Amino acid sequence: MTRDEFAKLLSEFTLSAETGDGARFAAHFAEDATYHDYIYGPHTGRTDIAHMMQNLFHRDATDYRWQMFDPVFDGCMGYAWSLSSFTSTIPQFSGKRVVIDGMSRFIVRDGLISEYRESVNGGVAMAQLGVAPERMAKVFLRWAGWLEERPETRDYLARPKGSRAKSGN
Repeated sequence: MTRDEFAKLLSEFTLSAETGDGARFAAHFAEDATYHDYIYGPHTGRTDIAHMMQNLFHRDATDYRWQMFDPVFDGCMGYAWSLSSFTSTIPQFSGKRVVIDGMSRFIVRDGLISEYRESVNGGVAMAQLGVAPERMAKVFLRWAGWLEERPETRDYLARPKGSRAKSGN
């Protein structure tokens, strides 16, 4: 896959997400792929990924838009910056518009996404929704726990300052 083909995949991927059609969205993923969502957590396999997009995200949001910019791709791994926006349908935040930026990492195998991870500032989204500071603090602590529990984080923290992981890790 070339950089241009990767950019096309990203365009189709985000347009599929905008439709709320879970099967269409999941078709961009390998059968055993994992989508790591910063709100809904990890989802593995096309069925679970389709469920997350159609029955969780689009249950909680409407007017969804998502666009990727500045894609880079090395033939296996790609990154892109994105902007996304939605209007909340969650009762206590109903009608509130949110716009966030983020970074996405894609592992691609045979033209399909085998792993997706994103990094966004969820605090910005929660502030736009008007989430109470106490609730935000609980969410941030949960996210911090998830970060600290990841094998990559544990490996990183176990290495002495100045050391580096071997290339590819």
